[in-house]
Amino acid sequence: ADGAGQDGDGIAQGGIVLTASHNPGGPGEDFGIKYNEGLGQPAGEEFTDALYDKTLKISSYKTISNSPDIDLAAPVGTQYQLTPTSTVTIIDPFDVYLETLKSCFDFDQLKKFGAREGFSMLFDGMHGAGGQFAQKVLVDELGLAESSLMRCNPLPDFGKCHPDPNLTYASELVKKMGLLPDGGADPSHDISTLPALGAANDGDGDRNLIAGAGFFVTPSDSMALIADNWQSIPQFASCGGLKGVARSMPSSAALDVVAEAQNIPCFVTPTGWKFFGNLMSSKESFDGKDYAPFLCGEESFGTGSDHVREKDGLWAVLAWMSILSKANEEVGDGEALVGVKDIVTSHWAKYGRHFYCRYDYEGVDSDDANQVMDYVRENFVNGDTSSVEASDSGIKLVDAVEFSYTDPVDGSQTSKQGLILNFKLPSGDPARVVFRLSGTGSSGATVRMYIEQYEKDSSKHDMSAPIALKDLADEALSLVQMEKTTGRDAPTVIT
Repeated sequence: ADGAGQDGDGIAQGGIVLTASHNPGGPGEDFGIKYNEGLGQPAGEEFTDALYDKTLKISSYKTISNSPDIDLAAPVGTQYQLTPTSTVTIIDPFDVYLETLKSCFDFDQLKKFGAREGFSMLFDGMHGAGGQFAQKVLVDELGLAESSLMRCNPLPDFGKCHPDPNLTYASELVKKMGLLPDGGADPSHDISTLPALGAANDGDGDRNLIAGAGFFVTPSDSMALIADNWQSIPQFASCGGLKGVARSMPSSAALDVVAEAQNIPCFVTPTGWKFFGNLMSSKESFDGKDYAPFLCGEESFGTGSDHVREKDGLWAVLAWMSILSKANEEVGDGEALVGVKDIVTSHWAKYGRHFYCRYDYEGVDSDDANQVMDYVRENFVNGDTSSVEASDSGIKLVDAVEFSYTDPVDGSQTSKQGLILNFKLPSGDPARVVFRLSGTGSSGATVRMYIEQYEKDSSKHDMSAPIALKDLADEALSLVQMEKTTGRDAPTVIT
């Protein structure tokens, strides 16, 4: 760090993050080492390529001998001198993070709203690193009841659960929010007795799940709602609105519709937060256009902004709490509060609904997984889609493309980022199915299928996503011969 003080203040050149990552690594395949650059964004390809080149030239390395043992629980400001030029300073990440959140949100207003009759929250920390931050922010600062927290005590093994905030692995929260495993409302629950807002973080606290009473919000819809309600969030409102938004290509186009209506620059990037990092750092790092304040996210339950230039689960939760607070400004005491479902369904009525879900086929033989991708590429991307007849339900394959990306900030190019089948529904509305591979090692691969269709007719918005998407999913699976090639007649996980 440049000019670091006793409390750790200074300008960091970068940060090494030891994280409970969902990417395989470590003895239990839940440990990752990441590097973030000076502005907080994930390391870009220019940095990682240069770093890799240096590893090829290493001929020796040095270690520090006779260094003092470092007590991470020591008082803030404690320093350990490792070498004449190297010092370790203990800092308090809670205070630094809290200060950042207070620059984004009106904590006084959120505390007032949190105390309103009819509002309650249930937050699932999934025994990950975010639980202690939730305790400090939601309970200590905003005054919510301790009962608002579940599984917020971090455990080395995450309580033998998989800390992924989706409908499958956050099943206990899903049930308590009056939801079925597929995200639909459970009719056996009395909605009036359920928490108004439900949320979950993953193992390292950067991803999020959002739900209302008997109502699940998809990550793509969540991002679109935050963009459309920027006036509710001081971080954005104080700057007159968003200057840029971005989503990963597999995420639904719900964000695009909002961005077009509000004339906000919108970018569709490959999966990976480093692509968002370039956009957020356009001005400082590349002397380019300033897109801050900026909103971005992925369908894999990651939402973030330029306040830390990374995914931030608790930030997304406070953004939703802010939206609810704003929506209830004119609601009198004793009246029923405007809920998450009300806000989302009103949004759909205005912009249309993007039905969306993801099928994961996990542990597929690597050769079979690659064969699926090759089949799509050869027969549809490089083949003649006009000869493909419409299905019995009237769904017609229009074209197929392989997604590639030219970074508008640094001009770098990224290819082979997913295979997209574009369809036309009987209604004339568009639909698409995306295929991507994740991991092709000796233990097998995951074939991910992302299914999306647009529906303008508000009378059909109440359908559950799996039902609305069934014909499209069946047609895509048939076209790519998924079961024939992989032997799988159903996905491992649906989110």
